[in-house]
Amino acid sequence: MSGSFFGFNTAVRGLFTAQKHLDVINHNVNNVNTPGYSRQVAAQVAAKPSPLPGILGMMGTGSDITSINRIRDEYLDYKYWSENKAYGEWTAKMELLAEMEVTFNEPSDSGFTKIMNEFYSALQELVKDPSSAPPRALVQQNGVTLVRYFNSTAVHFEKLQADLNQQIRIKVEEINSLAEQVQKLNKQIYTVELDGSMANDLRDRRTLLVDKLSKIADINVNEVVAGKLPNGNPEKHFTITIGGKALVSHFNVSRLQVTQRDESTRLNEEDIPDLYEISWKDGNKFVAKSGELRAYLDVRDGNDGQVGVDGERESPSFKGIPFYIRQMNEFVSTFAMAFNEGYTDENGNGIIDPGEDGIGHADGYGLDPDGGGPLEPQKGIRFFTMLGSDGKPMSSEDFISGETSIEGIVDKYKHITAKNFAVSEDVLNNHNNIAASDVPGEVGNMKVLGELLNMRHNTHMFSEGAPEDFMKSLIATLGIDSQQAIMHSDNQKAMIKQVDNCRQSDSGVSLDEEMADMVRFQHAYNASARMITTMTEVYDTLINRLGLR
Repeated sequence: MSGSFFGFNTAVRGLFTAQKHLDVINHNVNNVNTPGYSRQVAAQVAAKPSPLPGILGMMGTGSDITSINRIRDEYLDYKYWSENKAYGEWTAKMELLAEMEVTFNEPSDSGFTKIMNEFYSALQELVKDPSSAPPRALVQQNGVTLVRYFNSTAVHFEKLQADLNQQIRIKVEEINSLAEQVQKLNKQIYTVELDGSMANDLRDRRTLLVDKLSKIADINVNEVVAGKLPNGNPEKHFTITIGGKALVSHFNVSRLQVTQRDESTRLNEEDIPDLYEISWKDGNKFVAKSGELRAYLDVRDGNDGQVGVDGERESPSFKGIPFYIRQMNEFVSTFAMAFNEGYTDENGNGIIDPGEDGIGHADGYGLDPDGGGPLEPQKGIRFFTMLGSDGKPMSSEDFISGETSIEGIVDKYKHITAKNFAVSEDVLNNHNNIAASDVPGEVGNMKVLGELLNMRHNTHMFSEGAPEDFMKSLIATLGIDSQQAIMHSDNQKAMIKQVDNCRQSDSGVSLDEEMADMVRFQHAYNASARMITTMTEVYDTLINRLGLR
């Protein structure tokens, strides 16, 4: 009698097989919008055939589902991770450099060029009537506007450096968090796959975590065979390395840490205090060669393409925040010295030479509206000085501190930075201290004022040329770096998109395909159900009606 139910069992197998296919399709459709999900398919094979007694050959017994497979191309994953780290680096640099460009605010009606034009235009107005108070007040206020431009730019750059410092700490914490999540998934995947099953959804979650990690740091990923499981299947260990050191080694995690940089190891004089250094918690050196972390380090610190401990260049040369602060410091100290003292670099090699005709603001006399007394103009007033320890502009006397030698005076100007650049207390308190004449009491004498106006076109002041040439060169350098970052980011974005499209084409869920498969297996299910109905009728005839008259 058992042989008589052979066809019924075969039909039931077909019913269960179609149902499992429909269950997998249902799972795919439900996860069509799940990030990182890989399409799954049921592997269907013919069931083990049954031998027929006395007859050559074997009778088929239907079909079985042997596994639920995850459709994934590992090569595309590795390609994506390889390109994603460069995309993360250049996208972060593009955004940060764009913010730095906004800080310089060029070209605009409130940028350096406009401010410098207004400052020298005010000096030109003073030439028309040196005895008039309005043009003197205009020079005073435009001088304040000029110094505040550099003050605010420097403060913004320091704030950006501090923000990047915190962002580096956050990214290190994110790397550690992602690594720990991958480690936990490794354990779950290992446990599930001990009996030969496939932890498809867990592997998808792990791949998505690696996608995120690959954008932050230059990781290398490997899944290596480390032996055999009790069931004979290969035992695979999943590892993630950064710079040759394992971040995740199957069940183990090596964590990163940030420590505040010691002042003795300060990379740049322009750096703010307490910047973070990244290292492994076991004390080994950490080197980020790509990814968002590399971008934050490059912009925060800048680099000159240092060679790392492994002999490889850590990163191409990159001009970060300290470079631009350093350049602005050079501008304000050189410009202030030239404007105040008339000292310029005649040879273009850093040797300060006042020359025979070197005249600056300190060589002139201001206006004495009362013709004598306590308001009698004094020689030696500096237009620009610096902020003192109390945060207030220093007077010329306090700034120079009685220094008379050229070398000593030059040394004073080395302490002026973009952040502490200021109009002197003497000029702020009394705009009559603005010098125009090189002889006291000669209101119409324009010797000093003429020299100050000529400094705008002094091509010997900087190696780049005149003052505005220096700043234009600096802003152009930033613009070129920004355009380069945009170009690299766009190129990497195109490559990432292409690779991801290939991944989605291979692993993504297509509702059209799933609907077609659903109809196909629904028909198969209905056919198997119809076969069961048919076999039921056969058995009914065989059992209940056979022999009835």
